[in-house]
Parts: sequence; structure tokens; C-alpha cells
Amino acid sequence: MGYTFRFQKILELKENEKEQRLSEYNRSVQDFETAAEKLYDSMKKKEVLEENTKKRLTSGMAVQEIRHYQQFVTNLDRAIEHYQKLVIVSRNKMQEKQEVLMESNSEVRKFEKMKERHIEMNKEMEKQNDTRSMDDLSIRSFMYREI
Repeated sequence: MGYTFRFQKILELKENEKEQRLSEYNRSVQDFETAAEKLYDSMKKKEVLEENTKKRLTSGMAVQEIRHYQQFVTNLDRAIEHYQKLVIVSRNKMQEKQEVLMESNSEVRKFEKMKERHIEMNKEMEKQNDTRSMDDLSIRSFMYREI
């Protein structure tokens, strides 16, 4: 008779739950990376714009261009602030998902450890049963020889 783990369905359910949480964590990492890249791009744009403007100011720049520059910098500052908030929120979500994933991982490991123990106990019981059977056969064989 084959061995069946009595909590196999629970183990499978926990493994499915773990896989789902892993995909949620991966999505949150992807969201974080996207927000961080956008923040970096916005900051890089501002830096490049400031460098170009400094160069142009030394050679002379029209008032209208300065206003346009200031408006563009203001818009970039708003975008940077927005992306900073988004990065913070997405980092927090990512950390929460990571904690949930670790808990789920821990639960799966507990059930896997239980399964290993049960398999070992089952093997030990089978070994004991085989030993008993062999002992019974030996005794019967000895008794038949005596008769």
C-alpha cells in the first residue's frame, strides 16, 4: 500500500498560495522599479536642463526663454515630487508583499517538514512490520522443523 500524506491537500493549497504571493511580490517589485526609473529619468532631465540653461545664460538668453525654462523646471519638480511619493508607496507595498511571501514560504516549509517526518515514520513502521513478519516466519519455520 502506498503512502499518502494526510495533509497533502493543505500542502498543495499552501504551495498555490505561495506561488500567488510570489507573483504579487514580483509585480510589486516591477512597480517599484518602474516608479524608480521614472523618478531617475525626471531627475536626469532636470539636471541636463539646468546644465544647458547655465551654459545658455552665460552666452545670453531671452526673457521669454527664461520664463519657459522656469515653467519647465516647475513642472519637472512636480513630477519629481510625485515620483518620489510613488517610489515610497511602491517600496512599502513591495516590503509588505515580501513579508507576506516569507510567511507563506515558512508555512509551506512547515508542512513539507511534517511530510518528511511522516514519511520517515512510515518507513520505520514498515521496517518494523517487515522485521516482525520475518521473525514470525523464522519461528514458524523453526517449529515445523522441530515437528
